[in-house]
Amino acid sequence: MAKIFEGESKGKEPLSPEKGVEKALFRDRALFFNRELSWLAFNSRVLDEALREETPLLERVKFLSIFFANLDEFFMIRVSGLHRQVEMGALVLPPDGMTPVRQLALLRQRLVPLLDRAYGCWREVLLPGLAGRKVRLLEYADVDEGARRLLEGYFRREIFPILTPQAVDPGRPFPLISNLSVNLLVVLDDSAVGKRYVRLKIPRVISRLLPIPFGRGEASPALAERGRARGDFVWLEDIVAANLQSLFPGHRIEGAYPFRVTRNADMELQEDEGSDLLTAVQVGLEQRRFGPSVRLEVTPAMPEAELQFLLSRLELTPFQIYRAPDHLDLASLSRLARLERPDLKDEPFLPLPARSLCGDDPFGAVAEGDILLYHPYDSFVPVVDLIRRAAKDPDVLAIKMTLYRVGPGSPLVEALMEARTMGKQVTALVELKARFDEEHNISWARALEQAGVHVVYGLVGLKTHAKMCLIIRREEEGLRSYVHLGTGNYNHVTTTLYSDFALLSVREELAADVADLFNALTGYSRKKEYRRLLVAPGNMREALVSRIAREAEQHRLQGGGRIVMKMNQLVDRACIEALYEASRAGVPIDLQVRGICCLRPGLAGVSETIRVTSLVGRFLEHSRLYYFRNGGDEELFMGSADLMPRNLDRRVEILFPVESPSVRKAIMETVMAAHLDDTKGLSRLLPDGSYERILPSPGEAPFDSHSWMIAHRGAWRQNEGGER
Repeated sequence: MAKIFEGESKGKEPLSPEKGVEKALFRDRALFFNRELSWLAFNSRVLDEALREETPLLERVKFLSIFFANLDEFFMIRVSGLHRQVEMGALVLPPDGMTPVRQLALLRQRLVPLLDRAYGCWREVLLPGLAGRKVRLLEYADVDEGARRLLEGYFRREIFPILTPQAVDPGRPFPLISNLSVNLLVVLDDSAVGKRYVRLKIPRVISRLLPIPFGRGEASPALAERGRARGDFVWLEDIVAANLQSLFPGHRIEGAYPFRVTRNADMELQEDEGSDLLTAVQVGLEQRRFGPSVRLEVTPAMPEAELQFLLSRLELTPFQIYRAPDHLDLASLSRLARLERPDLKDEPFLPLPARSLCGDDPFGAVAEGDILLYHPYDSFVPVVDLIRRAAKDPDVLAIKMTLYRVGPGSPLVEALMEARTMGKQVTALVELKARFDEEHNISWARALEQAGVHVVYGLVGLKTHAKMCLIIRREEEGLRSYVHLGTGNYNHVTTTLYSDFALLSVREELAADVADLFNALTGYSRKKEYRRLLVAPGNMREALVSRIAREAEQHRLQGGGRIVMKMNQLVDRACIEALYEASRAGVPIDLQVRGICCLRPGLAGVSETIRVTSLVGRFLEHSRLYYFRNGGDEELFMGSADLMPRNLDRRVEILFPVESPSVRKAIMETVMAAHLDDTKGLSRLLPDGSYERILPSPGEAPFDSHSWMIAHRGAWRQNEGGER
């Protein structure tokens, strides 16, 4: 057992079965995985999907691009945070006791071989595999002469006019390098003064992967159309590098070397009662582009002198250099994943609409009983249509909605604006601080305000992450409130890519809670206790910990305990310690944690009854579910909150109860059972922090829960409009 924790902690002696465990030892650092290393393990599982031979090629390319995009965000937020802790001095260590310096060292130690796997996946597996299916990414030197002439013409007309060389000399200091931009460090040999350096930014307004036109004598190529048909591409920076002489006439070009800088992108907002949050976010967005540098990416071709030149100007150390074999920013491969090649993708499917919401009276259908939706298997269109219908319904008086990540072209936002033109009272809480969606949200907030919608930007010091909509309608019996509560965002694009639950209900106490919470968000309220909702910051952590403790106590007295949780991340110390206590009481616990998990399962005397799995597959598992058997009086909560300090203390989150027995049964016995039985994309977390694939028994075919859900769309709604 001691070997498991070797090098991970300098806390108390690791636990051993012989010694037993007292409650006080829950403070042992060896009981907790490091958050950052756990995230790296998650991204490694994303990379595993790119390496799965049975997955269609362009889907594997998609996973590889996600791996690199995830890594960019990790450096911008988490790694930059560790560097800042080193500079300022960390006052509080994480539960595992690891210092920021130690975390940075281990992250690099584990990341370098992981990157080698990722680049190897691209160069040795996916690139030749795609070439064999007539999708090629060619080096510029390998492009045939006729196509090259056409590309050179495209360079002169479309690329050259927007390039801006930035020379570095005593009169022109080294320029600010924007975050995540791909650049060329051009080295000129000037006979008069010697070596000169020029920074040349590769423009982002042109696709990184340009389709290659074929055939001699063709007119100016419609590049996108040719590439879509042919599937042959060349990197934009290769075209620029091949035509540099036109930018520097009279100079000899000694070399051109790609580089990319990652900067701290975690905005620090000065939120006080006198500040304008909208202005603060706009200022923060500009600052994000030029925050402190945390990573320099180069290729092996860059000479040592040029590398040292960049390090000195960017104020980085060799420790922060990462080398790619050739091309940088493989997140750009998402361009390939959008190719119109159905033969290289997953078989498409059509989400099923909830029948009861598609009739003449969807409000009546919700009034008959709770309706469960499970996206992407259930279509999101009926939800959009419900809001649109509410906008036009003369009996609807008001609509209130939270908007976190709505994305561009949102039909829901358009419906809210239409509702306002129809004379409804419309309130939208637009969370401006939704990381990396700030610009979209600012744009929507302004459009909503111009339409007359009452727009609220959120609370000082908190992000509003709760997903809820309230529709107030005049009916014969009086006013009735309809609520839509979900685990995912009101985003018509991500509802086709992420798996999320949503509940439509008219339960009076639930609707009253949602109304009270909206009042707290738009006005002033010290309300902490709600009738049915668990709300953060407030009672959510206490409510969950007390339910875990209740399950432990009931199991000690009469057995039959059971806890099942599904979430994105598990970090919160109090929740982890409560789960350890429940495990010591013998409660069988299944935790399906997609990403970070700081709990160590399978430790003798501590977590023997806890099984932690992670599901990565066709869809991003985004749902949060918390189930307690409770002596037969079952409880199931769903919502927006992961078990992390940020969610429980620094965000407005909700968990809502699933009170319909038929809906609760469908979720647990249909959906969760399938996810826990998966033998294709499921991995099990081991006590040493590694993950192992869960494989089918000998002779059995792999069970893919995502494919099963597609084949059985709507199985969780067989009792639609069931008991209340």
